[in-house]
Amino acid sequence: MGDKLRWGIIGGANIAVHAVMPAIRESETSVIAAVASRDKRKAEEIVANYEGATAYGSYEELLADSRIDAVYIPLPNHLHREWTIRAAAAGKHILCEKPLALTAKESLEMAEACADAGVHLAEAFMYRHHPRWEQIRKIVDSGEIGRVRALRGAFSFNNAGDKNNIRYRADWGGGSLYDVGCYPLSAARLLLGSEPEAVTVHAQFSEEHDNVDMMASGLAEFPGGVSLTFDCGMWASFRQNFEIVGADGTIDIPNAFLTGKDNADFIVNGQNGRRTEQSVGVNAYALQVDDFARAVRNGQPQRFAPSDAVSNMKVLDACYRSALEKARITLI
Repeated sequence: MGDKLRWGIIGGANIAVHAVMPAIRESETSVIAAVASRDKRKAEEIVANYEGATAYGSYEELLADSRIDAVYIPLPNHLHREWTIRAAAAGKHILCEKPLALTAKESLEMAEACADAGVHLAEAFMYRHHPRWEQIRKIVDSGEIGRVRALRGAFSFNNAGDKNNIRYRADWGGGSLYDVGCYPLSAARLLLGSEPEAVTVHAQFSEEHDNVDMMASGLAEFPGGVSLTFDCGMWASFRQNFEIVGADGTIDIPNAFLTGKDNADFIVNGQNGRRTEQSVGVNAYALQVDDFARAVRNGQPQRFAPSDAVSNMKVLDACYRSALEKARITLI
């Protein structure tokens, strides 16, 4: 590969500082060139750990830097559309945090703006870059657990006491469906290779938290009678698991979404008996960065195109509408 991809970080969110930026440094393909924050002192503190990186006191200054090839956008959800479109207009390739936007319409506008500008766009669902998911798919395809009959997923945590958290701003795209419910929905689509036909979601909205959905439980109906049952929340104990139920066995996936280097193993209970399947210890964030950089530098197809993000947003739109209307929403 040629020169490393030079990244600019738009905003100093925790996910950027503690996960994505270290992953860029660890990656084979990329380097951090700049960080922008509305508080320049914060940007300076962040770049102090990255030799040669520039601190900017505005996002506009970073986008004007001709040295920067790509930007990572970890801003609050309601700002994803604006800064993705502005970055595309500046000729920057974009890795944007999930969910890509607030609606499917917004996500489509973002994808089209990037296509028109000739830049790459990717949604930052790092979990699916971990090789364990390819292992799981191969086991499912082998028939060891029989035909897939159902999927179950959960992702929850509890920080409801932090009333100033951006997740509790309705106008900023807060709520559990956007923050963590998107993961089991994405995983089900990934494993089944198809889109839900209908969804039904029941949610708990909290007046103390700007009426965002603090908990949600849902059913996503896929073709062939297969369904995903899931729950997500910011008002319950920490859980992140996924289960594949087959006619002849199951695959249990602990640490399904926040997978580190030492907790990627999963359990197969199928026709060959019960075993713990070992998976390699890798940094999924770094693999996500490398996949993106190789698409930009080498023309290698992205593993997950922007159209996948648009499709996931269509499902999230339907889930949120179902929770508000207390109704089953069809997608086709």
